[in-house]
Amino acid sequence: MLTFVLLENTYDVYMNYLSVENLSKSYGIRTLFSDVTFGISQGEKIAFVAKNGSGKSTLMRILCGREDADNGTVTFRRGVSVGFLSQDYDFPPTATIEDIIYGADTPMLRTIRRYERAVHDSNYAHDFQSAYEEMESQGAWEYELRIQTVLSQLKLDNISVTCAQMSGGQLRRLALAQVLIEAPDFLILDEPTNHLDLPMVEWLENYLSGEKITLFMVTHDRYFLDRVCTDILELDAGKLWRYHGNYSYFMEKRAERYAAVTAEAEKARNLMRREAEWIRRQPQARGTKAKARIDSFEVLRQKASFRIDERVLELGINMERLGSKVVEMHSVSKSWEDMKILDKFDYVFRRGERVGIVGDNGSGKSTFLRVASGEEAPDSGKVVIGDTVVFGHYRQEGIEINPREKVIEVLKKYGEYIPLAKGRRLSAEQLLERFLFTRSQQWDYVEKLSGGERRRLYLCTVLISNPNFLILDEPTNDLDIITLTVLEEFLIEYPGVLLIVSHDRYFMDKIVDHLFVFEGGGKIKDFPGTYTEYRIWHKSQKAVDTATAIEDKKPCVEKPREKKNRLSYKEQKEFDALEEEIPALESEKKEIESIFASGEELSPSRVNALSARMEEILSMLEEKEERWIELSMMIED
Repeated sequence: MLTFVLLENTYDVYMNYLSVENLSKSYGIRTLFSDVTFGISQGEKIAFVAKNGSGKSTLMRILCGREDADNGTVTFRRGVSVGFLSQDYDFPPTATIEDIIYGADTPMLRTIRRYERAVHDSNYAHDFQSAYEEMESQGAWEYELRIQTVLSQLKLDNISVTCAQMSGGQLRRLALAQVLIEAPDFLILDEPTNHLDLPMVEWLENYLSGEKITLFMVTHDRYFLDRVCTDILELDAGKLWRYHGNYSYFMEKRAERYAAVTAEAEKARNLMRREAEWIRRQPQARGTKAKARIDSFEVLRQKASFRIDERVLELGINMERLGSKVVEMHSVSKSWEDMKILDKFDYVFRRGERVGIVGDNGSGKSTFLRVASGEEAPDSGKVVIGDTVVFGHYRQEGIEINPREKVIEVLKKYGEYIPLAKGRRLSAEQLLERFLFTRSQQWDYVEKLSGGERRRLYLCTVLISNPNFLILDEPTNDLDIITLTVLEEFLIEYPGVLLIVSHDRYFMDKIVDHLFVFEGGGKIKDFPGTYTEYRIWHKSQKAVDTATAIEDKKPCVEKPREKKNRLSYKEQKEFDALEEEIPALESEKKEIESIFASGEELSPSRVNALSARMEEILSMLEEKEERWIELSMMIED
């Protein structure tokens, strides 16, 4: 039985917020994890990494007391508030965003509701002064500002919308907003970037990096993990491994660990061969020493049989050959209700092309995929599809699966094999193995699969049809990092056309050659580069636009005697500092640009460092220039 323990608060420099000891959980004969032990201290930001079906979400529910473990203790320090973002949430259909955000029974929200009542209800006007003072003492004004900021960044500004009117992605963002607004001491987040568009992911990344909070999360977004987390916990083959570093460090040390284990297994196999020969030579009646040696042989055999479950795809896919005509879009326009998605869009897809699609949620990316594949007709213009094109379309909503079917039965309904080069075949069983389904799992029922495992099975049903034009709509949602690596290896070798919508920046940078950027109003920009390169370019363009605005304002700044200065002393000092900081950042930006333009041979680490610094500079310039304009507007002629 799981035991929860609360520790008395102390004033250590690094307080231990959570201790987990000997935690175990099984479902029937299937053991998710056993004797898991770890601790999390104040200020640590930890990612939990494991394969789909290993029990990541189950562990999080156990930590939050929403599910029982078979054995073990979970110990929280007394007084530490905990917020949990689950993948499952149940909002009342008739409740509005306002009801969900402002309706919680917390001291802060009670204070805000009391103040609002005193302001708007004359029957409570006598309570105004007391309510105002309580707002001041509890810092409720800052809390109200945090609510507005979080809702705005997650695009939940219309707080009168009911949950019944919201999409699944919007409900997911509402659950995230609720947790962030509460601002607990300890955040537990299960896939926080799911259903967020890329600007939202970047905002959340900056928010969690800058906040003085303690974090334990599961995420498949490797850039997000790399930039937010201080430690990584990996559950692998029933053991827990801790890495004190970000994702890049984790991958390096994990590879070293696997190499060491593989070398040890090889040595064990060599020794086992010699021991097996000795055992075969022994007579039937064995002495005590011989018996002990045979027992040790069994231990050796287990070591020798160890295999790292890291499958790399080297398939040589022999797909249906694409003709010279693939997909052509001629002056295509498409609207949904009053929103224009495409406005006379022209494009001709070429063989072997890899296109990523990015844009805000609701900008029409999924609709574009359906129009491009001929599933949905345009309002005007035409889409011409070549005779040899075979589409494979992975949709966000997945497919209906009978839970009483077996995994292999589901896949074989879509295909028996994928043809490979030189007449070889990759069978349905082999494809499932490549995507980390063991032979025993293949003959188990679908109802026993986790959410991520079901997504992995759906992916296999799309791939086994051997398409030569593959459309992937958010393929990384709910997939673990190990499966993503397998998928990336598959797609890197894939010879057909790829059209991908994804908010996973790491995935996009690795797979696509150029981007369709949905800018709104039916406009699509074809950007010739990766998503990271696009963001750097986009920030530099904003910096140029802001610099132009500053230049337009400079005549006012250069004639201080003709102005009436409405700045406070503190604001004036800030304004003076900005006039020194902005030129310094511009100068540093030009220095980095000149280094890249010089043709000098740079090491990969130097390139990464310079690129990271350029991103920091562009971000700071954007922020400081916007503040400069805001302050300068307060200075009148």
